[in-house]
Order: sequence, then structure tokens, then C-alpha cells
Amino acid sequence: MMQGIAAVVTAPMMPRERADANVERLLATLSKDPNWNGGDYYDRGGVLETMIQIRSATLKSYGIERRLKDRISDPKAIESAIRDEAARWARGFDANSLIILAKALRSFNVTAQFATISAKVLYILSQTDKLFPPDLAASVMPSLEAADIDAEYFLLDSEYGHSASGIDAHKWAPKLDQFMERLAPAVVRIKSRPSSHI
Repeated sequence: MMQGIAAVVTAPMMPRERADANVERLLATLSKDPNWNGGDYYDRGGVLETMIQIRSATLKSYGIERRLKDRISDPKAIESAIRDEAARWARGFDANSLIILAKALRSFNVTAQFATISAKVLYILSQTDKLFPPDLAASVMPSLEAADIDAEYFLLDSEYGHSASGIDAHKWAPKLDQFMERLAPAVVRIKSRPSSHI
């Protein structure tokens, strides 16, 4: 159904221990909220403040502080900007949905489907990403090659962690262009530019 796959700052599986730890951390944080009530918080005033705290921590793990330091020098202003961004997310995201998504990651593993992939693959990781660190390539690339997949790897030189694919889109756009050029002639070629949306 497709000629190429560009997998960017991601992985084909989440280690079970890491996924379990994430679920436990989320539940522990939410359970401290007096309104949590085992997840039935809807008529108790909500858990907005806790969701803001969770999202703020997530954004920091993505490298938001490094991004903000490019335009803000005051540490308090940086914290305020992080909170504002986290609050926008938290107002539109249900805490129970967050738990369900976290639990789903415990069984997420597409490596067994590698043998069914006939498309070419471009795998891109950011050198400073803590969520999907570059050492993942040491196991992912051999697995792709063992499945006889035409795959290539590109390490994105960026200081922006998990946010690098958007902020430093210009750094991997040429590699994406080259990858698109390698695809079958039937593919309609539009000059590719990865999104700069974060």
C-alpha cells in the first residue's frame, strides 16, 4: 500500500519494563489528587492541576527548556511558558485516556510484522532524545535488515531532544528528499519538507 516509511523519533516497540514504570508513575501522581477518586473524578472538580504537572514533566523530557532558552532568558519566565503550554494540553485531555494510552504501550510491538514490510524505510533518531535515544538504532536496524527490508538510518544532530524533528526539520529534510527520490517512479514527487509543528 505504500512505497516508503519514514519513522522519525520513534521505535517499533516500547520495552515492557519502561511502559509498566510509566503507568505506575502516572497512577501514583493522579492518585495524590484529592479529586481523582480512582478515576471517577468528573463530578469532583476535575484533576486539571495534576494533569498540568504531568504534562509539564513530559514537555521537559521532550527538551522544551532548551527550545525556550533560545528566546527566553529568565528561568521564571521559562517555567511560566512551560506551564502555559502544559495547561493548554491539559484542558483538552482526559486523564483516563492518558492511562489507557500508557497501558496500551505495554503491548505495543510491531517487530513481528517486519517480515510483511515491502516498503523502503528511513529511520531517524535525535542524538539528544531521552524518550527514543539513538542507541535504539543498534537493535532496530539489524532487525529491519534481518527481515530483508531496505532500510537506512539517519542520526539527527540536534540539541532539542524529542522536539528535534520539528524544530530542526531543516536538518533532516535533505535526507527525506533523498529517500523520496529512491522510491518507485510511480510515486508523485512533491518537494518534501517535514512539518515544523511541535
